Amino acid sequence: MTKPLMAKATAVWLVDNTTISFKQIADFCGLHELEVQGIADGDVAAGVKGFDPIANNQLTQDEIDAAEKDPLHQLKLKFYAAAVGEEKRRGPRYTPLSKRQDRPAAILWLVKFHPELSDGQIGKLVGTTKPTIQAIRERTHWNINNIQPIDPVALGLCKQSELDAAVQKAAKKKEAEGAVMSDDERRKLVSTEQSLEMETEPRIPTAISGLETFSLTDGDPRGAEEEDEDLPDADSFFNLPSDDQPDIDEEK
Repeated sequence: MTKPLMAKATAVWLVDNTTISFKQIADFCGLHELEVQGIADGDVAAGVKGFDPIANNQLTQDEIDAAEKDPLHQLKLKFYAAAVGEEKRRGPRYTPLSKRQDRPAAILWLVKFHPELSDGQIGKLVGTTKPTIQAIRERTHWNINNIQPIDPVALGLCKQSELDAAVQKAAKKKEAEGAVMSDDERRKLVSTEQSLEMETEPRIPTAISGLETFSLTDGDPRGAEEEDEDLPDADSFFNLPSDDQPDIDEEK
């Protein structure tokens, strides 16, 4: 559910000006119920000025009245028909200052492991410019010797779903152009969910059936039972003559 602007300040106003339960306020503002109780006790958000959700067109008075009468009623943000679709991002992605230094590492990772992505796709994923991408592709970046490729998803610069969508789009474009892709490239162009569902590749067998019974005497494979019949019994070499057999010297 979409959360209100200035959620904690909104919770402060609802605690001070309504009789809505802590659970309802917590669900509406995206807070924990104990945190809302701490606001009521003065232990949390001390000095925070309440943010009126009615005056700022986030709630209606009828919605608050319904929540006060029914403890199970969930507060809902005021609907704006004109705001539908505004959540779609337009223009380049905004990258926080703390993560901007990680962009070259993410670009190098994308260039290395997904060369099928265009500069425009990489720019949208990471939030950078085409000259920077081109400099890293051509290894003319001023800090190229110190850059290590790192997955942009691990760096928090984009989501895995966004990366998968860009890779799938690049795959369709490459197939439409009639380009021949190797098995490694096809494996890279699948999404994470598809790669996990793939069957594992067969491994080379450690032993081939029949070689274990191969005879070294004549070079022909024979059954194990036939070879066992030709070999003498080991116990026969240790059988001593019995006492009832005649002595060789006596016969002479």
